[in-house]
Amino acid sequence: MDKEERKIINQGQEDEMEIYGYNLSRWKLAIVSLGVICSGGFLLLLLYWMPEWRVKATCVRAAIKDCEVVLLRTTDEFKMWFCAKIRVLSLETYPVSSPKSMSNKLSNGHAVCLIENPTEENRHGISKYSQTESQQIRYFTHHSVKYFWNDTIHNFDFLKGLDEGVSCTSIYEKHSAGLTKGMHAYRKLLYGVNEIAVKVPSVFKLLIKEVLNPFYIFQLFSVILWSTDEYYYYALAIVVMSIVSIVSSLYSIRKQYVMLHDMVATHSTVRVSVCRVNEEIEEIFSTDLVPGDVMVIPLNGTIMPCDAVLINGTCIVNESMLTGESVPVTKTNLPNPSVDVKGIGDELYNPETHKRHTLFCGTTVIQTRFYTGELVKAIVVRTGFSTSKGQLVRSILYPKPTDFKLYRDAYLFLLCLVAVAGIGFIYTIINSILNEVQVGVIIIESLDIITITVPPALPAAMTAGIVYAQRRLKKIGIFCISPQRINICGQLNLVCFDKTGTLTEDGLDLWGIQRVENARFLSPEENVCNEMLVKSQFVACMATCHSLTKIEGVLSGDPLDLKMFEAIGWILEEATEEETALHNRIMPTVVRPPKQLLPESTPPGNQEMELFELPAIYEIGIVRQFPFSSALQRMSVVARVLGDKKMDAYMKGAPEVIASLCKPETVPVDFQNVLEDFTKQGFRVIALAHRKLESKLTWHKVQNISRDAIENNMDFMGLIIMQNKLKQETPAVLEDLHKANIRTVMVTGDSMLTAVSVARDCGMILPQDKVIIAEALPPKDGKVAKINWHYADSLTQCSHPSAIDSEAIPIKLVHDSLEDLQMTRYHFAMNGKSFSVILEHFQDLVPKLMLHGTVFARMAPDQKTQLIEALQNVDYFVGMCGDGANDCGALKRAHGGISLSELEASVASPFTSKTPSISCVPNLIREGRAALITSFCVFKFMALYSIIQYFSVTLLYSILSNLGDFQFLFIDLAIILVVVFTMSLNPAWKELVAQRPPSGLISGALLFSVLSQIIICIGFQSLGFFWVKQQPWYEVWHPKSDACNTTGSQFWNSSHVDNETELDEHNIQNYENTTVFFISSFQYLIVAIAFSKGKPFRQPCYKNYFFVFSVIFLYIFILFIMLYPVASVDQVLQIVCVPYQWRVTMLIIVLINAFVSLTVENFFLDMVLWKVVFNRDKQGEYRFSTTQPPQESVDRWGKCCLPWALGCGKKIPKAKYMYLAQELLVDPEWPPKPQTTTEAKALVKENGSCQIITIT
Repeated sequence: MDKEERKIINQGQEDEMEIYGYNLSRWKLAIVSLGVICSGGFLLLLLYWMPEWRVKATCVRAAIKDCEVVLLRTTDEFKMWFCAKIRVLSLETYPVSSPKSMSNKLSNGHAVCLIENPTEENRHGISKYSQTESQQIRYFTHHSVKYFWNDTIHNFDFLKGLDEGVSCTSIYEKHSAGLTKGMHAYRKLLYGVNEIAVKVPSVFKLLIKEVLNPFYIFQLFSVILWSTDEYYYYALAIVVMSIVSIVSSLYSIRKQYVMLHDMVATHSTVRVSVCRVNEEIEEIFSTDLVPGDVMVIPLNGTIMPCDAVLINGTCIVNESMLTGESVPVTKTNLPNPSVDVKGIGDELYNPETHKRHTLFCGTTVIQTRFYTGELVKAIVVRTGFSTSKGQLVRSILYPKPTDFKLYRDAYLFLLCLVAVAGIGFIYTIINSILNEVQVGVIIIESLDIITITVPPALPAAMTAGIVYAQRRLKKIGIFCISPQRINICGQLNLVCFDKTGTLTEDGLDLWGIQRVENARFLSPEENVCNEMLVKSQFVACMATCHSLTKIEGVLSGDPLDLKMFEAIGWILEEATEEETALHNRIMPTVVRPPKQLLPESTPPGNQEMELFELPAIYEIGIVRQFPFSSALQRMSVVARVLGDKKMDAYMKGAPEVIASLCKPETVPVDFQNVLEDFTKQGFRVIALAHRKLESKLTWHKVQNISRDAIENNMDFMGLIIMQNKLKQETPAVLEDLHKANIRTVMVTGDSMLTAVSVARDCGMILPQDKVIIAEALPPKDGKVAKINWHYADSLTQCSHPSAIDSEAIPIKLVHDSLEDLQMTRYHFAMNGKSFSVILEHFQDLVPKLMLHGTVFARMAPDQKTQLIEALQNVDYFVGMCGDGANDCGALKRAHGGISLSELEASVASPFTSKTPSISCVPNLIREGRAALITSFCVFKFMALYSIIQYFSVTLLYSILSNLGDFQFLFIDLAIILVVVFTMSLNPAWKELVAQRPPSGLISGALLFSVLSQIIICIGFQSLGFFWVKQQPWYEVWHPKSDACNTTGSQFWNSSHVDNETELDEHNIQNYENTTVFFISSFQYLIVAIAFSKGKPFRQPCYKNYFFVFSVIFLYIFILFIMLYPVASVDQVLQIVCVPYQWRVTMLIIVLINAFVSLTVENFFLDMVLWKVVFNRDKQGEYRFSTTQPPQESVDRWGKCCLPWALGCGKKIPKAKYMYLAQELLVDPEWPPKPQTTTEAKALVKENGSCQIITIT
C-alpha cells in the first residue's frame, strides 16, 4: 500500500512532482461542514488557501490507481501543493465497425498508437493507458496538461506525440501516408482539441479570487470591527484604498490575460488541408489536428497551428515568435534514411536536433517551394500545449514563484507582530476583566489591538515603492511585466550577457578574405567584388552557399549570409511557382554577377569562334541546399554553372570542421596558426571548401542524396574574415559593473577564441588575467570522462610545458599574502559540449567552475538556462541580458532577465529595454537597489508605526482610556499615509556602488535599527505617560478639571465649556491621552526621517521634495496645536487643556527623543555597527571577487583587517560562493595546472567525484 501511495511524475524534468492518491470520505466531509458553520465560514477560507489541508480534511488515502483525487507536490525548493480531480474518458464512442476490432486494437497497442508496429517501441501504444475490460481511461489535468493512467509503469504519464522515441525511418514508412478517419477520431478523443486555450477569466471570477486573498480578508475583518466601534472614517479610507488596489490589480491581471490570449489566438482556428490514407485531401479546422496527421502547407504560407516535421518540399519561415530573430529561416524536408547511402535508420527524430526540418507552432510560413507539382507536406508531431509555443505560454500562465528573502522575512516579521498582538490581546482581556469592563467592550478593544499591531495599510505601502520604481524605469525605456522582480534586481551580483547583438553590434562586417592556392595562404584581400575573382570558385561559393531568399522582392535571410552576398555584389533570382510546377528540372534559385564585372575577354585559341559568340551569360543554379546546422556547424549546397555537365558542391562553416572534411593535402600547414591569429583579434572566421561532383550524379539523385555523401573529400579554398564590432557603450558599462563588484559572464553561441577575445576587448577579462580553457570529453570506448585544462594564451606553446608551468599559471601558496591574492586572478572558459559533460560527470567541480567561469561559448538555449541554474545553486543573484534570440529560457530563469528585443519573445522576460543597449543593466540594478531600500524603509516605518500605536493604546488601556476616533484618524491618515506614500519617492542614486543592500529584513543591522527605535520610542512615551502623573497640577481628569488656570491662560475657556456639555463615555479626554497623543505624533515623524536613508542607494532625503514638504507641514501643524491650541481643533481631537510649562516639557521630551533616535540610526548604526557587520558578512565576496581592480582589493583588505582581527574570521559566510572562495584559497590543487587532466572516477556516479592526473 505504501508504495502505491506516493509516486513521482515528470521525473527528472523541471516540473517534477510527487503524487498521492485520495478518496472522498463522507464522515470527514460532514465534520468539515460542521466546522465551517461553527467558524462562520473561516474554516472554508482556510481550506481554500491550503489545498493540502483541504484534501487531507475531506479525503482518506487510497492507491493511486483507484483514487478519486490526486494531491500533487512540487519537488523543488518551493514544495507547492496542488490538487486535481480524476476524470474518466470512455473509449466506447470510438467509431469502429465492430467491438471485436476495437478490443484487438487496444490489446496490440494500436488504438492511438503513434507507431503502427506493435513490436517497435510499444510504449507509445495507447493500450497501456487503458483498462481493456472497461475500455475507460482515467486521467487528470494539471496546468493545462492531461496525465493518463499508464498500466505499464503503474503511474500517471502525459500523452506524448511523435516527438519522442520515433525514428526518422518510421516517420517516412509508417506515418507519411496519413491517418484514416476512424484513427483520427480516436486520437482526437485522447489528445483533445488542438488549441492553446488562454481563457480570459470573467471580471467576477477574478474579483472573487482577488478578494479572497488573506490580506483582503483581514482588511474586511478590520473594517467590520472599526465600524462596530464607530470608527467609520478610517474604515472608509481603508475601503477606498482596498477598492483602488483591487481595481488596479484586476485591470493589470486581466490586461495580461487579454494580451496573452491575443498573442495565441492568431492561429487558434484556421482551415487546413490534411492527407488521408487513400490519398484524398480533406479540409478540416486546425483545432481538429492530431499527432500523425499529414498537413498540406499552402502555397501562400500560413501561421503554423501545431508543431510539424516537413517531409516534402521547402519552407521559408519567420520564427521571431520563438527566437526573437525576425530573420527568415529555410526549412527543408527531414532526410529520409531509407534512401540514404549510409542508411542511418536508427536515428530518433527530435524537434530540437532536427529543428531545421521542423515547423514550430506560432511561426509564420512565408513561402513554400516544391518540385514537379508535389505538395509541400508536414506530419503533425505535437499539438496544443505540448507544442513549443504551448510550452512558452504555459511557462507564462504558471510561472515559478519568486523566492526572495525579503518576502520570506516579511512574513516572519508579520508573525512577530502577530505574536506581539497576541500579548496585547491577552493583556487587554485580563486588564478589562480586573476592571470589570462590559463583555462587548472587552471583545472590541482586545480585537482592536490586533488591527493596530498588524497594519492593514502595509501591503499598499509596500506596493507604492515598487509602483514608483516601475514608473521611473518606464521613463528610461525599461518596461516591466513582473514588478515584484524590481526589488530582486537590487540584489544582483552577477550578470550574464549574450554576445552578438548585446555586447557587440548585431550585424557582422566583412573585413576581408584569405584565399588558398596550392595549399598556401595568399595575403588577405579586402575587396572581393572585382573582375579578377568573379569566376573563381571562392566567389562562386560565397554566391551560392547561403540560405537567402527574396520575399516581396527584397533579399532577406541570415545577416551573415546577407553581408557575404552584398560584398560580392551578385544578383539572386528565384523561379516563380508556375515555373517550378511546369518543369521537372527547374533550378529554384539562380545567382549571377552584374554585367559590369564580367570580363570582355577574347576567345582562347583552342575555342571555336561561334561558341564564344553565344551570349556571355555566367549563371549558377542552386540545385540542392543542406541548411546550416548548429550541431554540424556547417552548411552546403549543390550547384551547377549554366552549361557545365558536372555539378559543384560548396561548403562553408566553422574552420576546424571544414578543414577536417577536406583533403589534408589542400589544407595549408599553418592553418591553425593563421586561424588562431584572427580569432584572438576577435574576428569571426568562416572557412570555404569546394569539390566537383561526378557526372553520373543527376538532378534526381542529388535531391535524395544524404549530406554526408556530399560533405567529404573537399578542396580547402580559404577563409572569410568577418568583424563583429563592440557596441560603443559596452566597455564603460562593464567597467561600472566591475567597480560595483558585480561579476560579468559571457554566454554566447559563437566560437571559444572569438568569445575570449571579445571578453578581453570589452574588459570582462583584464589584460593581466589568465584564461584556463576546460575541454571536457565524454566517456568513450570504456574510458571515463575527462577534462583537459589548457591555457588560452599558450595553446600554441604546448611543446614547452616547463615554460608554461613556471610563468603562465599563478602558483598559489597556502598563506594569504597580498601578492598571492593579486596572482590568483584567473578565468575559466568552456564550450557548450564541455559544459554538458561537466554537469553530467563532474558534479563536484561545477561550483568551483561557476566561481571563476567567465566565458561560455557555443552554448545551446537549454545550456544557457542550465548555466543560470548552476550559478543560482551557489547563491548568486543572477541577471541575464540578451537580445531575445534563443535566450528566452535563460531570461525567464534568471532573477532579473532583460530582453533587448521588443519582439514577442520578450513576453518571456520580466524586463524589456526599449534601447537595444546594455546600459539598461546598471540602470535597472540602481533602480532595484533604490526600490529594495525603499521597501526596507517602509517596512521598518510601518513596524514602528504599529508598535508606537500599540504601546500608546496599551498604556491608555491601563487607565481604561483609549485614543479618540479623530486622533486615530489624524495619525493613520494625515501622518502615516502621507508619509508612507511620499517617503517612497526618493529616486535612485546616480551611480552604482560596491556596497550591496542587505537581502532580507532579518539581518543584524536592520533588526538593531528597528529594535533600538522601538526601545527609544517606548522609553520616551512611558516617560511622558508617568511623568505627567507626577505634576503638581495633575488629577484624574473630569469635565470640571481646569489645570490651565495655573498658567492664567485664557486659551482654554471655550473648549472647557464645550467639554462640560459632552459626556465622555470612552474616557478619551484625560491628561495621559493628550500627552501620549502629542509625543507619539512626533515619534512617527522622527522615525520617518531616521529611516529615510539616502546615499549610497537612493538620492538624499532632502531631494524628495514631496516628503520634505509633507514632514515640515505636519511638524508645524502639530507644534502649533500643541503650543498654541485652537479650540475647534482641540474639540475634534478630544485634547484636554494642560499647563503651558507641560507643553514646553513635552517639546523638550520630543527634541531629546529626536536627537537620540537620529544619533543612534545615523551615527551609531551607519558609522560603527553597519561597517563592522557589513564588512564581516561580505568579506568573502570582496576578497575573492574576480572582478575587482587590484587597488580596490588592497583597500578592502584594509577595511576588513579590524573585524578579522577581532575574531570575525571564524564566521562562515552565508552565500555558498563565498564559502567556496575561502576553501579554494587554501586548496593547493586549484586552479588546475596547464596540460593536466582531471578524470571522473569510474563507478562513483552519485557524487561525480574526480581526481586530477598530471600528464607530463
